[in-house]
Amino acid sequence: MELPQLPELMGLSLLLGLLALMATAAVARGWLRAEEETSSRTAGQKANGLPLDKSLRSKKQKQHQRVRKEKPQQHNFTHRLLAAALKSHSGNISCMDFSSNGKYLATCADDRTVRIWSTKDFLQREHRSMRANVELDHATLVRFSPDCRAFIVWLANGDTLRVFKMTKREDGGYTFTATPEDFPKKHKAPVINIGIADTGKFIMTASSDTTILIWNLKGHVLSTINTNQMNNTHAAISPCSRFVASCGFTPDVKVWEVCFGKKGDFQEVVRAFELKGHSAAVHFFAFSNDSRRMASVSKDGTWKLWDTDVEYKKQQDPYLLRTGCFEEASTMPCRLALSPDAQVLALASGSSIHLYNTRRGEWKSQQRLEKKIEQAHSERQVENRADPGSGGWACNTTQDGGKGEELQHSSGSSSSRPVFKQVLAHTSMGDGHSGF
Repeated sequence: MELPQLPELMGLSLLLGLLALMATAAVARGWLRAEEETSSRTAGQKANGLPLDKSLRSKKQKQHQRVRKEKPQQHNFTHRLLAAALKSHSGNISCMDFSSNGKYLATCADDRTVRIWSTKDFLQREHRSMRANVELDHATLVRFSPDCRAFIVWLANGDTLRVFKMTKREDGGYTFTATPEDFPKKHKAPVINIGIADTGKFIMTASSDTTILIWNLKGHVLSTINTNQMNNTHAAISPCSRFVASCGFTPDVKVWEVCFGKKGDFQEVVRAFELKGHSAAVHFFAFSNDSRRMASVSKDGTWKLWDTDVEYKKQQDPYLLRTGCFEEASTMPCRLALSPDAQVLALASGSSIHLYNTRRGEWKSQQRLEKKIEQAHSERQVENRADPGSGGWACNTTQDGGKGEELQHSSGSSSSRPVFKQVLAHTSMGDGHSGF
């Protein structure tokens, strides 16, 4: 094979090199043209006040870019009965409870804290609270013990009860300590309410199916109640600690007696009586402070006041004292709070509160709406409770605008309606300790 001569090889090499340079120049020319177009488009967008395309932002700008969340609009509520708006939680408040002596208010939220407020500060400018941390969980329900030396919470993720002991410090504050072990898991459906008997003998937990459990203070189940109401919407212990009641899908409120022996030993749970008169499902009910009166509100659009001071063991039924119209109950869930003396009824629906005077009018007549407090919260309320000590009531919502969550406390002092009188029926526990 004859090899090409040296001049031919040199010519071929020069030709290839020239082609490579031409290709490189073409690529560079195209890149420069693209940069010029990008610069002119960017300058035009800036001149016209238009935002830059996301594709044109550098990686460094994207890394340092911070997305600013829109702050919720502050919900400012004013009313002549408003005593205080308590703000400290950074999450949604789910429950609250007044202590039996009326000195404290406990609130829990999904910020993994329980706040303890002093009711004597409600009329002051500053509202300080003591914080109890809920480790690795958050509380959805909270209840004080009768002696105010402990409180219990229901854990959202743990689905069980946790007990916190309150130890008073020398500076007047409290130290909150959780017990080493939580209660065992027993409920198969979400728990809707918990309670501690004022005698300190038992704890109640109720779930949304048809189950109510009666516990002793050590975490052992004493009795299981099947309400047979399709589902439970509310359950509670009476202030006298004798009764446990529930309402749900059926148009009645069922009441049981929790029986103990003379030595304090648990015996049984027996059916006591029923509140019959509604024509649709019952949303909520409440006891008066002496347990001689009960109030209920139903999907039939009415509320009712009952005399429950009867001899039910002799088959005597409760007496219907008052019936009032509350149309909101027919279209949305609502909650009810009864003043300790049963003379004022507070109904919470949506974001408003409706107050009724249960004394006015003739027997079984339609009761006149005494006051309506509109837009007390920016969202639907989830709790509405009477204050046994400071002459008022409190309500809270799942969400509320502004910094943290807001809880409204209204004063009961008003010339146009009865005052929430302090009628306290507290039963001590012998040695004065919580028993946990």
